[in-house]
Amino acid sequence: MNEQKQALYWSAAENINVRCGLCPHRCNIPDNARGVCGVRENRGGKLIASGYGLVSSVAIDPIEKKPLYMFHPGKRILSIGGLGCNLHCPFCQNHEIASQWSAVSSRQSGGDGFTRSERERWLSAEDAAALAVKTIPEGNIGIAYTYNEPLIGYEFLYDCAVLISEMGLKNVIVTNGYLNREPLEALLPLIDAMNIDLKAFTGDFYKKVGGDLETVKESISLAHKHCHVEVTTLVIPGENEDDVGELAKWLSTIDPGIPLHLSRFFPRYRYSDREPTPRETVIRLRETAGRYLSNVFTGNMG
Repeated sequence: MNEQKQALYWSAAENINVRCGLCPHRCNIPDNARGVCGVRENRGGKLIASGYGLVSSVAIDPIEKKPLYMFHPGKRILSIGGLGCNLHCPFCQNHEIASQWSAVSSRQSGGDGFTRSERERWLSAEDAAALAVKTIPEGNIGIAYTYNEPLIGYEFLYDCAVLISEMGLKNVIVTNGYLNREPLEALLPLIDAMNIDLKAFTGDFYKKVGGDLETVKESISLAHKHCHVEVTTLVIPGENEDDVGELAKWLSTIDPGIPLHLSRFFPRYRYSDREPTPRETVIRLRETAGRYLSNVFTGNMG
């Protein structure tokens, strides 16, 4: 069931357009259209969180899978994913749900605007919290908002996070960090841990994926003041290998103990014709990053 939740962080624009203020895109959205993320829709001059409660994936995962290696290691967490993303990485490792948003109108798709599959369902925040409690005997410590870009579903995430926090459980976000400062600051008091994807350390790379480096850097710095933070960089041959040293050096100015995860790229999405990152490359870059950071991990080495 879609609650047709009115979105937060927007203002009226010219004509019947609305201006979204959630992320730096600040989309100017005409009536019956959506922003870059695909989940925030102008309906009659009001911005609606169209994806509120739409869940594409639910699983109990080891906390290390997020990856969070230094936050309650050995524990498990209820992982919930939605649909959509506010970046458009051609190498996306989860593109099946990150880009799975229908181009047809709400009326054509039965009222919710989504391309649906059998694994998708609607959950209320209360449903999600109840599921978190139900899975405590399985070792669950809370909810991880993950798989797609969870912050574009800000309203659902926030409502869930309030309930989970009140229950004394943990809120974890796995994100690209591409969010404006005001909504991030409002959310952080409810969050216990974040893994933030720092894709590269050049502005040109971020332009390629539709974002900007400085916003993500600010998100990492701000989040680190409020909760446990780990950072992930997907190492893509010929794309961002040379960035790792400067990236690690900058992270060390925040905290030399901040965990950095260097992951191998595997052919996916629009980069399906490329070769995987050699293991030797990731191992070499671990040594490079280790000059500045005391906790550098090389996951996804299969």
